[in-house]
Amino acid sequence: MSQDAMSHNSTATENVETRKPILEAVNLQKYFPVNQNNPFAPKQYVHAVEDATLALYPGHATALVGESGSGKTTIARMLARIYDPTGGTMRFQNEDLKLSRSSSSLRSYRRHVQMVFQDPFGSLNPVHNIRYHLSRPLRIFGHARSRKEVDEQVLALLNRVSLTPAEQFIEKFPHQLSGGQRQRVAIARALVAQPEVLLADEPVSMLDVSIRLDILNLLLRLKDEEHIALLFITHDIASARYFAEDTLVMYAGQVVEGGPSDEIIQTPKHPYTQLLLSAAPDPQSVREKGKNKLPARGEIPSLIKPPSGCRFHPRCPHAMPICKERVPGRTDLGNGHWTNCFLYGEGVAENGSSVITTVPNQKKS
Repeated sequence: MSQDAMSHNSTATENVETRKPILEAVNLQKYFPVNQNNPFAPKQYVHAVEDATLALYPGHATALVGESGSGKTTIARMLARIYDPTGGTMRFQNEDLKLSRSSSSLRSYRRHVQMVFQDPFGSLNPVHNIRYHLSRPLRIFGHARSRKEVDEQVLALLNRVSLTPAEQFIEKFPHQLSGGQRQRVAIARALVAQPEVLLADEPVSMLDVSIRLDILNLLLRLKDEEHIALLFITHDIASARYFAEDTLVMYAGQVVEGGPSDEIIQTPKHPYTQLLLSAAPDPQSVREKGKNKLPARGEIPSLIKPPSGCRFHPRCPHAMPICKERVPGRTDLGNGHWTNCFLYGEGVAENGSSVITTVPNQKKS
């Protein structure tokens, strides 16, 4: 990673602990009904997200990591108001959101919160050129009215995401662009609304390794220059350390550990976090032929009938009888680091009076 990307966290503003979150979710839940052929059978639901709490801060990146199917994208889509939560509350600028589905309410909210989707091939309409993709939201959000204003701002957006010379891209169609160029257009489209929060759902997982770094550096630059609150969703926990100041670890719909990215990577506490790190590519661990790696123990459980107690206990090498009986509360480990695991104590039960948030921490240089 470039020197700028590796050192971006060292320039954090002093006293960041005093800042207030711009977007916050408290005890968020999302259940999806399961289609059943028998109308007389009991209704079943996929427990996609269960009591997840997080907070996003201006000019601050938070990584949300976990296996596929853990609920990361579902959280992002609830924050973007694509999905309605089944339970819990959301606050924007310290005010509770009234989850109305009216077009005016959603348009007003999406002026501030935008999402970059994982698939750059599916997120752009193939029948429209780049001018259309960027000019339409400019008009919807009222940032440009005349053709001249639209063209000027479209060219400026393309330059901001390093698609230069912009004049060569404005009339092109998505199929004429590479995967990395498509994702840059998708990021430019999200920036049209001039958002304060950007939700990036695995923005580089569909791209070639050679261009992933460029996209990550672009997002970091935009975060610092525009002071955007950034949620970075990824299944690669190792990259979270270099990209985000804080990391949240999610398993089977629940957030199980969180805190400063350095601490999460260097001293992981929850057995699932340790399992993720043991599976991350590491030349040193390869040379040691797997020494200190945790054994593979099954896959993520069914979320239609999730395990009782701690959802990780069927895979956990340290599972105790209490893990099957109760959901562990949060145990504060100091320096903003916490985990939900009985290995470190009983924890504090999650309820309305016990809010789990990720407080910004200055990274170690």
